[in-house]
Amino acid sequence: MSGERTARATLTSVAEPGDAFLNRIIDHSGPEQALESIRTGRLPDDVPADMKEIKRLENWRIRLIAAEPDQDMAVCAQFRGRLVCPGDPEWPTTLDDLGSGRPYALWLRGPGDLRYSCLRSVAVVGSRAASPYGMRTAADFAFELADAGWTVISGGALGIDASAHRGALAADAPTVAVLANGVDVPYPASNEGLFAEIARRSVLVSESPPGTHPHRLRFLVRNRVIAALSRGTVVVEAEARSGALNTATWASKLGRMVMAVPGPITSRSSVGCHRLLREDGATLVTRTEEIIEAVGRLGTDLAPLRHSPVLPRDRLEPVTRAVLEAFPARGAAGPAQLAVNAGVELTTINAKLGLLAAAGFVERTSSGWRLTKAGKSPKGPADDNDQPPATLHKEPE
Repeated sequence: MSGERTARATLTSVAEPGDAFLNRIIDHSGPEQALESIRTGRLPDDVPADMKEIKRLENWRIRLIAAEPDQDMAVCAQFRGRLVCPGDPEWPTTLDDLGSGRPYALWLRGPGDLRYSCLRSVAVVGSRAASPYGMRTAADFAFELADAGWTVISGGALGIDASAHRGALAADAPTVAVLANGVDVPYPASNEGLFAEIARRSVLVSESPPGTHPHRLRFLVRNRVIAALSRGTVVVEAEARSGALNTATWASKLGRMVMAVPGPITSRSSVGCHRLLREDGATLVTRTEEIIEAVGRLGTDLAPLRHSPVLPRDRLEPVTRAVLEAFPARGAAGPAQLAVNAGVELTTINAKLGLLAAAGFVERTSSGWRLTKAGKSPKGPADDNDQPPATLHKEPE
């Protein structure tokens, strides 16, 4: 490796991801000089630092003793992984939006091209303790997004994350898992098969070198990468305190779309989503087309409007409908009574009765005309048979 790549690989070992102080040194003097500052404990003259930052520099120097970038790269090569650095063709330039919180480098595993995969991508995130409703919604969204040519990004966790990855894989499409541990460490262990499939068909991403195990803070820090890689974040389910809400916060800071799925008002798993909708201005989404409209091209990826179902009653012309409405809810009525109730001539009543009877709305009895069981239903005769009436349109007078 070149000196710069070796330095960046080393920095991923000695410092926590996205440290603003370390990025400030890198921006000022480059990764190699930043590594030299850690070795010597001496900062460039015009890089300011407070006491907490000086303490971090000392901690990094201690960690540097155990850093073995060459070994990390050798382990990475065993599973055909790679290190991607800023400026590489595969480096997603959207990560630069993180500014002082951007990654020093990324460790990847899998054949997928990260930058290309993220050009049209959506993050689908949510609770680990997800409900069946949430997991089904995440899988359906991911499948349909993938089928429409969008890459699904998530964090590889249990619950919503895993469902989103599986939905995308079911569509035979790429899905990116951003991990809080090394790309060779299956965490959670129950998702080991899922990670293996993503590594075989797409790409696993981490800011930490191979062999790194996760801890709580790294899950929160990695959320900023999920938000930065995607055009928008969909929160499917989230409790009041949830890592998914942290991802949504990062997406909002970065100017990305934040979307949330509503759930039952009695569900703890949807409290966070409802808060995003009510207090934080998130966009409510209930179908894939609405997600694509929010993150897609202006004026091109519009979601089709939803239309109310057209019922047999809706296809009746006004006079025929007026005659139908003139019928009593119970019992029968004669043509003369119907003519008075509907306010139309008796000859018109007789013509319309034939049409309504043929369509299944009314029937003739010994005491007059009455509504059929289907005619009493708000939906009409379609309740009793699947064939729509063929004689509902206006007849010539």
